[in-house]
Amino acid sequence: MTQRRGTQWWCAVLLCCTGLWSWLHPETLSQASAVNLRRFIGCAVREFTFLARKPGCGGLHITTDACWGRCETWEKPVLDPPYIESYQRVCTYNETRLVTVRLPNCSSNVDPMYTYPVALRCDCGVCLTSTTECITSV
Repeated sequence: MTQRRGTQWWCAVLLCCTGLWSWLHPETLSQASAVNLRRFIGCAVREFTFLARKPGCGGLHITTDACWGRCETWEKPVLDPPYIESYQRVCTYNETRLVTVRLPNCSSNVDPMYTYPVALRCDCGVCLTSTTECITSV
């Protein structure tokens, strides 16, 4: 009985130390999250889940790969028009493949097929409205 309590105590200490280490060093929690996402600058492929919908059909939860990240961007005032020099890049798709799925419970007059992109490679680059939702005005 005494050895069991001692083992439980050591397990509790180990669990506490592991939790404290994970809290102090979140970037080392696992190999999959070896990059500290709070400090990450760049663009990467990351798993993403969304609800695929279209009028006349039921929704379907899809898990795919999408682009995610923060890219270097800056602005500085200059003396000549337009009086500002800017370098603005966004995390955007560089290479994709298209996947088509069938949405459930579609009306007879609605095409049930839904196509979405899967990110294969992402990069920091100029925002292209053909592949990325860009904010054009604030």
